[in-house]
Amino acid sequence: MPLVSSTLLLAMSGSAFAQEDYTEFASNEERFTITFPGKPTISETTWTSEYGAVLPARVYSVTGISGRHTLTVVDYRPIERILLEKAKACPPGAETCQGVGDTGVGYWKNDVRGAVTYAIGKMLVERDVKVTHMMWNFMELVVGTEVQLTNNKDQSRTFASAYMHDNRLIIAEGTAPKGYPPPVVIQQSLGWLDESGRGIRYQYPYHNEPDPTVPRVPIRGRAALPADRIDPGVGGPPAR
Repeated sequence: MPLVSSTLLLAMSGSAFAQEDYTEFASNEERFTITFPGKPTISETTWTSEYGAVLPARVYSVTGISGRHTLTVVDYRPIERILLEKAKACPPGAETCQGVGDTGVGYWKNDVRGAVTYAIGKMLVERDVKVTHMMWNFMELVVGTEVQLTNNKDQSRTFASAYMHDNRLIIAEGTAPKGYPPPVVIQQSLGWLDESGRGIRYQYPYHNEPDPTVPRVPIRGRAALPADRIDPGVGGPPAR
């Protein structure tokens, strides 16, 4: 009987997932593309960075048969201005007020560099979860971190990843009920767009470096048309 029940559950789950409307979603403004299991709702919010900057953020979310899926985009572009202003209230002579070239005044450069680690750390510290796997990864050669969690309250599973691209923190997260297939759809479908909206892939691993004196990682290829995802096996037309 347990075998029959499990088989029936899997068959029902597969049929249900097939009914979800998987769509490719692209944001030219925030320069990403991703596959959502449905049409996402969009809400505006804020994100407080590791060093106390309150930044604008946007959350794309879908709740359906396969669970809840969210993509959070945090705009780190104002962080230098915000932390410079914040540093003015530091005690005279404090190292965080003076800043150095490597960290930036108010530690704004370190805030950008550590955004991915901080985002993943918040999940582990603030939630009642068991970590089952954590790994370094890249999507189209943009470097990030993936984590797999089991939620202790109901044994649902959360698969999440965080990346930093073009001074935007991207957090992709899916949570599926206990016994359901792993919620990997948005975690594994993230791609990047250039200023014209075409999919891009870098020549070598891309680290979002805030220091403008550091050369930017060159692009290896671009998709042929705006909002198209580049084929990582082909690499797209030569970058121009």
